[in-house]
Amino acid sequence: MKNFYFKNIIKNIKDQSGASLAEFAVVTAMMATFVGTSAPKFSDIMEVGKQHKSIEELDKIIIQGTNFYNETVKTEGRGRFPGQDKFNMVVGGYPDVDSLFKDLILYHTGNDPDYSPKWASVFGKDNEKAPVPSEAKFFNDVLEMSNCSNCSPNRFPGHEEWTTLFANEALISPYQDGHYIYIVIPGSGSGFNAKSPTLIVADAENPSLLYRLINI
Repeated sequence: MKNFYFKNIIKNIKDQSGASLAEFAVVTAMMATFVGTSAPKFSDIMEVGKQHKSIEELDKIIIQGTNFYNETVKTEGRGRFPGQDKFNMVVGGYPDVDSLFKDLILYHTGNDPDYSPKWASVFGKDNEKAPVPSEAKFFNDVLEMSNCSNCSPNRFPGHEEWTTLFANEALISPYQDGHYIYIVIPGSGSGFNAKSPTLIVADAENPSLLYRLINI
């Protein structure tokens, strides 16, 4: 369709009396300007689309994490998130929300050597369907075997629990350097003083902006 349109422009120029190569050059320059000014806008639209897609995927992870939590309330007595051996045990390098957000506002790329090692991969750092960005140091959650009193015998490493929740599939970030990662801040107490754990999931493309959090 575009080729037909441009051919008509050329034909009309040739058919007009007094038409010259200079006039054709003017039209060509106008079209080049149009394409040049359109490209940044299209790029912006694509970037916004990626952001929306990533947030949608993060929301899906949060929803599945919440479903898992509610199910463990029924089967284990206290709710926990995937990767937690018990409701009061941490996943990742942050024992509380304050320390997490102190770093999160500075965590702009997944291969940051200071922050990357503190985050666990949602679907596994060796998952071929959702590869880890180069130089990223995310870890795979593992079971705590030596210090886990009254832990559920039905627990599995975090990336295995997440993958099971998604029917053995993995969500893939729309970004080339993206990857879904997570942290669980432990819960505490009991009865009226009970505090539930907090789940934070992020896209490694830019965790400071692309993240979701839930505390039930």
